[in-house]
Amino acid sequence: MPALKARSLDPNRIDGIVLSHLHGDHFGGLPFLLLDAQFLARREKPLTIAGPPGTRARLDAALEVFFPKSTGSKWRFPWQVMEIAPGQGAELLGHSLVTAEVVHGSGAPSTALRLSDGEKVFAYSGDTEWTDALLAVAREADLFVCECYGFADKLTGHMTWEILQAKLPALRAKRVMATHMNPSVLAKFDELRAAGVLVAEDGLVMEF
Repeated sequence: MPALKARSLDPNRIDGIVLSHLHGDHFGGLPFLLLDAQFLARREKPLTIAGPPGTRARLDAALEVFFPKSTGSKWRFPWQVMEIAPGQGAELLGHSLVTAEVVHGSGAPSTALRLSDGEKVFAYSGDTEWTDALLAVAREADLFVCECYGFADKLTGHMTWEILQAKLPALRAKRVMATHMNPSVLAKFDELRAAGVLVAEDGLVMEF
């Protein structure tokens, strides 16, 4: 929420949220977004949250930890949670969504996702070490955003640049962007860019 507001981005413009997995750095901002919508933004239009099985229970638990009794609130706007099993397709606000299970322990299925409006495709690895499941997710995507947590070697549950670089031709995505980078990768932006990989940054706007 602070990052959105620092860039004057209105949370009420958000119609849907898709979660790759249920670690706090990926869904932990939702209680604050929901309560902001309830009490400050005074949202009225619906909000859809999509995620893997277990999303509603994990979100309710987080709401109760951060704001006790908030799950019993009478919400001023309708919101729903769609739980999507890996490998099953779903329709989300006029877009087709397909997920695939990846290798990242989170207490529930961790997924990569592929979202399309029928013309353009956005794909995202979620958090994962290399798995061939990413090939179908990334194939011909207009933009494939891939986690790249470390620079070298093999990390449990996470991708490294050393591995991702070798796999770039097999991904067959039109553009690849690295995200979720630790300091070892942040110090090597020039090498990623030289290989034709985009680098995620706060406030970046992509059109495709």
